[in-house]
Formats: sequence, C-alpha cells, structure tokens
Amino acid sequence: MLSCADLVRSFDVPDAKTRVTSAVVVAGTPEFCDVRGTIEPNVGFQLKLPTQTYRGRYVQYGCGGFCGFINDPAFPQCGPSFGDAAVAATDDGHQWPNMDPFDTEWAKNDQKARDDLFFRAPHVLSKVSKHLIGKFYGKGPKKSYFTGCSNGGREALVLAQRYPHDFDGIIAAAPAGYYTGLIAYQAWITRNTIPDEKIDVLHAAVIKACDGLDGLVDRQIDEPRLCRFDPATLAGQLTGDEITRVKRLYAGPSDQRVRLYPGGQAYGSEQGWKIWMNPRPEFGGSLSGQLADNGLKNLVYPIGQPGSSLDTFQFTQREFRRLVPETVKANALSLDLREFRRSGGKLIIWHGAADQAIPVEGTLDYWQRLTGGKQPDWARLFIVPSVQHCSEGDTLTTFDPLPELVSWVEGGPAPEKVIASGPGRTRPVFPYPLRAKYDGSGSIDDAANFVAAPGFGFHDRIRWAGEDLYHRPGPVAP
Repeated sequence: MLSCADLVRSFDVPDAKTRVTSAVVVAGTPEFCDVRGTIEPNVGFQLKLPTQTYRGRYVQYGCGGFCGFINDPAFPQCGPSFGDAAVAATDDGHQWPNMDPFDTEWAKNDQKARDDLFFRAPHVLSKVSKHLIGKFYGKGPKKSYFTGCSNGGREALVLAQRYPHDFDGIIAAAPAGYYTGLIAYQAWITRNTIPDEKIDVLHAAVIKACDGLDGLVDRQIDEPRLCRFDPATLAGQLTGDEITRVKRLYAGPSDQRVRLYPGGQAYGSEQGWKIWMNPRPEFGGSLSGQLADNGLKNLVYPIGQPGSSLDTFQFTQREFRRLVPETVKANALSLDLREFRRSGGKLIIWHGAADQAIPVEGTLDYWQRLTGGKQPDWARLFIVPSVQHCSEGDTLTTFDPLPELVSWVEGGPAPEKVIASGPGRTRPVFPYPLRAKYDGSGSIDDAANFVAAPGFGFHDRIRWAGEDLYHRPGPVAP
C-alpha cells in the first residue's frame, strides 16, 4: 500500500496513463487524501480517499454542460452503515478557457478532446480511480457507483451501454442522451421565449387549469400530458405573437410535420423558462442560447465542415442530418444493455416532470423502447412531479435515489419508492408507470399519506426524425 504522499507519481494504467500531481491529507469529517492529477491526454480529475472511514465503496460523479471543470465530489450520505466512499469527478478532458463555462474553442479542431467529452473521460477515470484505490487501501473497491444529471446523466447511460463492467450501479438523471437534437433544441427554444412577467401569468393559468387533473389540487402537476390548456385563452394578457411562441414551445420543433426532437416543454415547467431561456446578465445571455451558440460553432459538426451559430441555424430535417455524423458519438441511445444486465448491473433513470432544459418525453420514449414499458429486474424509471432540470420546482425540489440503488446492488430488493422533498413537503415517487395517489387522510404534504396507483396509460413511444439513431450507438472505445 502507498501513503497519501506516495501517490504523487506516474501510473501506467492501460489506455489511461496517469500523472498524479498532488496528494495531501485534508482534515475534516471525514479526513481524506485529496488526489489531483491528469489522465492522458488532458483529462483532469480529483479523487478523495477517506483515511479512516472507508468501507469499500467507490462513487463517481458526472459532469454537466460542456464540463471543463472539476465539480468538488461530495461524500454521499447513505446511512450510518455506509461509511464514507471514495469519490471522484473529472473535467471531461478540457478546462474552461478564460473561466467561461460555455466556451468550446477547445473542441474546434481537436477530435480527442471531443471524444473525451463524448464518451471516454468517465470511463478512464473509473479505471484510474480503481487503480489508485487499490494502491492506497491494498485492494480495489467492492462496489462502484456512478451518478450524474444532464450531461452527467448522458454519461451514466454511455457507461451502461459502452462500458458495462465499469459500475455495479448507475443513476442517470435527466439524461442528455439525445445529443444529436439537443443542442439544436436549445437554439430553437431560445427563439420562442416570452418575458418573465408574461411567464408568471401563463404559469398561474396553467396551474389553475390543470392542477387537479391528476386527482389532487396540490399546486403541482403530476402528469403534464393530461393538461389541455389553450394559451389563446390569455389573449389580452399575452400578445398574439407570444401565444404563438408558447404553443410552439409546448408542441416541440418540427419540419414538414416531422418532429425534430422527441418532446416539447411540459405544462407546469414555465417558471423554469426564466432561468433557462431568457437572457441573464450573469450568463451573458440565456443558458439555452449560450449552449446552442457555442455547441453549433465548434462541437456538433464534424471537424473541417462548416458549423453554424445561434443566429444562422435553421432547425430542419436537412440540418438534423448534418449533425448526425459527429453527435452520434455522444448519443446515449443504444438499446442493447444486455452485457450490463448480465454483469449484474442495476440502473435507475429519473427525470423531473417539469424539466425545462431536457424534455421528459424523450426519457419516456427511450424507456419505452428499452423495456417495452415494463419494469425489468435490473432497471427502474422514476418521473418526479414538479421538479425542473436536475433540481428546483414549484413544490418538490430534490430527489436522490442513491441510497436505494446501493441497497438494491448489495442484495436488497428493487426500490419500491423513493421520497422526493421540497419546502414543507415530501412525496413518494413510485417506479414508472405507477404514480402516487393520496389515500384521503392526513396532510397532502406528508409522503406517508400516499399509496401507489396505476399510471394514466399514455403511449410513450414518439415518432420523430431520429428514430434510426437508436440502432446506431457510437463506436465502442477501449
């Protein structure tokens, strides 16, 4: 075994040569060895190794947006018997230029850097982390887990699909798996926004019209697809152009009646439009616009081919096809998870029903194609009412199924429910297509007063322009 300080050296991990640049003991609860380094060619990482409370588990976190930074990996809280896991995160192979999280100049002419973001970085970090864990503790982890949201959720599915032996348990939250259409979708929604004050009017009207359709008036919409609210009823409060834009947002983009993305904005997601679609000084524009502009300029077209920009992009079937050759490398749409299942892997996918950045319908469509709408013995899907992109929402704001995943992987039953929470409220979330139903007694803000009930029977498979992409997973990397 090596001491913390002795980890500062080079390690010849197969296909992942590594240089540890620093390793220091950090006092705290828990005390840990803080390891920093680089995996060739340029994948930065941080690995925390508890010095006294480690009990054999490894947890790796995904990275959001275009990444380019290392999000300080937290020690998960999974109960007193869990101890403290070794935890790690990566910048996906590049660093923010000029501290700009949206800058993609690094990807303009560097295919290796793109591939590290698209699929390689999380995989090689798992190899290196397990190698260093073995050097520090004398043996590798007994169980390994991955959890990520958005781009991190996409990474989670990439790992299950392409590297099925890396992790025993995987959580894919709000996965950005439809990469071919997702950057284009961000450009499209940015052109269909309405002012913040009009969003308040619209959201109040949607909640008033649709809150009770799921059987309970509780300030949240459990199933947005039940809602049939017509924005035209707000004529006089919204302009005609604003009403047209809102209708487009709910319907999603299309060209000649062919859907260009498997989903649109959900009824009830409107408050999230402010932070995501409308300009904010701290972002130098809108989040969706910055992601779209920088992605279109430098990332999503093959190197050497002319790119596009937020100002010039036209979301058509022709342009969708121009995006396929490069973005198929980043997609997480393979339906072949047989090897992950055979290896004993367990997968939890979850998505907020009010996600304003990545429409929940896409995840429902993928799940339907993957499982036929059933609950296999190795995977579960949870749709969390009210929650926007990864967190926040009208009533429920947080959802963390990691404790349930750990129990499942380590011999317990598949999770029958996970508790979501928000200010003054808890609710059970049952595996899709089941839903939570109020039992008629006690507070509607207490999860104990809800039971599982059948879902509403929606057809989840969506006909859209990219259906062939499910049969075109990107190249399997070493």
